[in-house]
Order: sequence, then structure tokens, then C-alpha cells
Amino acid sequence: MAKLLKLIVLLALIGGGVYWFPFKPVQVVSHQVQLGSVVDEVMGTGTLEARVSATVSPKISGRIEALLADQGDTVTAGDELVRLDSSELNQQVAIAEANVEAAQAAIQRLNADKQRAVVVLTQAEKNFKRVEQLASRDATSQGDLDQAAEALGVAVADVSRAEAGINEGQKGLVSAEKNLQYQQARLSDTVIVAPFDGMVVKRSREPGDVVVPGSSVLTVISTKELWISAWVDETQMSKLDAKQTARVVFRSEPERSFPAKVARLGREADRETREFIVDVRVLELPKNWAVGQRAEAYVTVGQPAEVPLIPKRFLVRQNGQDGVFVHQDGIANWRPVALGIDTDEAIGALDGVDAGDQLLMPASPGGALTDQRRVVMQ
Repeated sequence: MAKLLKLIVLLALIGGGVYWFPFKPVQVVSHQVQLGSVVDEVMGTGTLEARVSATVSPKISGRIEALLADQGDTVTAGDELVRLDSSELNQQVAIAEANVEAAQAAIQRLNADKQRAVVVLTQAEKNFKRVEQLASRDATSQGDLDQAAEALGVAVADVSRAEAGINEGQKGLVSAEKNLQYQQARLSDTVIVAPFDGMVVKRSREPGDVVVPGSSVLTVISTKELWISAWVDETQMSKLDAKQTARVVFRSEPERSFPAKVARLGREADRETREFIVDVRVLELPKNWAVGQRAEAYVTVGQPAEVPLIPKRFLVRQNGQDGVFVHQDGIANWRPVALGIDTDEAIGALDGVDAGDQLLMPASPGGALTDQRRVVMQ
């Protein structure tokens, strides 16, 4: 009889436990829904780029004698950046200068020869006229007249030859001057200057290196306009326009946003990813930054709105529908919600909850809530 009684009590306890367990109150944590201002934004991920960038390279081949700028240096347009060995070109310039002086001296000599030829020609003309007058009076022989005419012709030829020599000398002078200008230009090419105000972001060579035209020595960017070249899904294209306000979050400082503005929209979408480029000008940079670093650009495409905010950790998805558990008289009521704008921590609710509602979630990581389940606050 006693054994039967114990069995009955045991079965009663088991039955009570089986009955009680599904209805046992679940420990929960709560959150009171607050109204918050949210902004509709379009997000794109990209890299920090400079709108104006230049690769500093020589126009002539040579050995680097000095590098006057290093990575991270700020430069001003016209500042010397690189100096090549110029010893050979200095000699070439000196030779060209000597050739110009020689050509000038030759022209001076030719001018003197012309002056002499002109004097001889004048004398020959006078002598020919005198002999011609004498010959008209039969006061001289035909031989004297022929000799005077011959002397006059020689004098004319000498003047013409002198003028031709001067023309040739002037052309030689022009050639020598052009060669001097060419050698001076090559000499000036041994000094490479900054093309604009900016910053050196890369140094590719060192003193002693031999460089050729087109080889990179330094990379200079303009810091006046830096932007994020962000890839944005093409479905957001209709929402975007130039000059829209934006904010940029760098991976190096994820807790801070930097002001920005849309500079321009790309006109070609990637045929694989179906994304297009949006260039967002950064109006303020972090203390430490680098061209090519990753960042997220958030473009404001709508006016701020006051809506109930649901923390993402309180969202529950059931039967393909987003919803939340709301506290009501010790019971967890599941409500479907219509979600709106997504922020970093919360999502705006368009319908389903109101400010002041008490949202619930299990206190323990492995806990679960069901509709109409009794709850107890932790």
C-alpha cells in the first residue's frame, strides 16, 4: 500500500512538472521604445582617392644626385623634388655657348669683309665711269675700258659673296643658338620640380639610382580635393544626385563620422556586381589617413523623421515576418512590425509598435520566447 502511495505521489510530481514546465515564466530583459530621428541614407563602400595625382618622373635619362622630398612631405608648386647628375650636360651647354660665340665672331668678320668689298666696289664704279668717259673722247684704249669693266664685275661679285657669307653665317648662328637652347633645356630637365601644391605619398627611388623617362620617382597628390570612390548598388541610382550631403566612416575610426558631399556620379555600372561609382568629397579628414584606405560613405537621400526605434537585438523573425515581443500584463505578445530606415544600432518602425512599448528578449543567450508566454523581468 505504501509503495502504491509513493508511486502515485511520484507520478503526480512528474505530471505537475510536465504541466508546469511549458508555462514556467521566462526571465527576460526589456527595452522601452523611444522616438528617434533617423535619416534615409544610401551606403557605399570604397577607398580614399585624390582627384589630382601626378607621377614625378624625369624627361631625360640620368643618375639621381639628390632627392629633396620624402613620403609625407608637403610641397609647393615649383619646389625642387629631384636633382639628376648634370656634369655632362654642363659641358654640352659650355660647348654650345662657345659655338654661338664662334658664329657671332664669324658674322662680324663677314660683315667686315662686306664693308671692304663695298669700298672696293665704289672705287671700281668710279674708275669705270672715268675710263668710260675717256673712252668716249678716244682718250684711252679699249683695253683700259675692258680692264675697268672687269674690275667692276669682280667688285660686284665680291659684295655678293660677302652678303651670301653673312646669310650663311646668320643661319649658322641660328643653328648654334637653337642647339644652345636645346642643351640648356636638357640641363634644366635635370631638376624636377613639384607640378602643384600637394603632398608626396610615395617615394620609389633613392639617390644613385639611374632613371629613364617615364620611370616613377615620386608620387604627388593634391590635398585640396580628396574623395571616397564608393561602389553603390545600381538600385539606389535614382535616389542620388550631385551635391547631396553625406558622411564618411573610415575603418580606422569606425566610431566617428566625417562630413562629406557628393562630388559626381559614375556613368558606368560594373556588369558583374551591378554597382556603380559615386565620388564623395571628404570635407574633413582624420588625423592619420592614407590614399587607398577603406571607408563607408553614407549619402543622405531623405529628410530626418521621428519614428519608434527598435534595437536590432530585439527583432524576431517568425514565419517569414519581422516582429517583436511586447510586454503586456506579464505576458509576451508577439507583434509583426513594418521596418523602415536601418541605422547602425536600431531600425525605424513604420508600424507595429509605439513609443513607450516595452520590448522583451530572453535574459539567457539560449532562451526562447513564444507568443503568450509568461515572463518575469530580470
